Amino acid sequence: MDDAKEKNMTFWDHLEELRNVIFRIALFASVFAVLAFVNKKILFDIIFAPQRSDFITYRALCQLADWVKIPSICPGDFHVDLISINLSSQFVVHMSVAFYAGLIIASPYIIYQLFGFIKPALYENERKYSTRTLVAAFLLFFCGILLNYYAIFPLSFRFLGTYQVSEIVENKITLSSYISTFTMLSIAMGAVFEIPILAYFMAKIGLINSGHLKKYRRHAFVIILIIAAIITPADLFSMFLLAIPMYMLYELSIVVVNKAIKAKKRKLTE
Repeated sequence: MDDAKEKNMTFWDHLEELRNVIFRIALFASVFAVLAFVNKKILFDIIFAPQRSDFITYRALCQLADWVKIPSICPGDFHVDLISINLSSQFVVHMSVAFYAGLIIASPYIIYQLFGFIKPALYENERKYSTRTLVAAFLLFFCGILLNYYAIFPLSFRFLGTYQVSEIVENKITLSSYISTFTMLSIAMGAVFEIPILAYFMAKIGLINSGHLKKYRRHAFVIILIIAAIITPADLFSMFLLAIPMYMLYELSIVVVNKAIKAKKRKLTE
């Protein structure tokens, strides 16, 4: 939609355009959701991979254990049964997982459509910065999901799935518990990786500056350790595996905030 056409549009025209955008998004996401649903084996092979002891993360840890001569790092072989106790739970899980997979695969197109709708209302310089911010937010969110898939969730599942208070109590994890934990941690890690974006907007409206973030570095590190301890199981390795990238994101936020403030000052002096 060009700017000239945008200026001549009424409220109802905008509403109609929004309806078209939502329709295109729903259609695009539905196509990928159906494809994910049909390819059930591929979809659940990916999701259930961390449940198997030959998952790439476990193999990498065993190789690291051999290299540093610390056998305890290697998770070793383990087996945890997944069960379904409700009649419709497997079908419902299949439907919901396919739906979320469709949304994730279609997310670049969804962002493109939504940004295209609001783009005419932005100034030229706002469009440029908005595009960069959206791309950065999208990439960071996926980095968080990947970190969860390859590190946080596998180690959490390995610890909690094999933990026993007694040998007479056998672990059998329900399918819904596995999927809900996987989804929750994926969303949580994706959100955590949005810290630099949040810091950027807070700096833009004057709520924080790089001096504040530098001053409270030690406090932030303690808070990060607490959050990492809550999200991950009760072992130091998993906790620091999450805490290190979170602290790196905090340091990245300082750089982002500093640049945002400098850009804001340049704009005021022009």
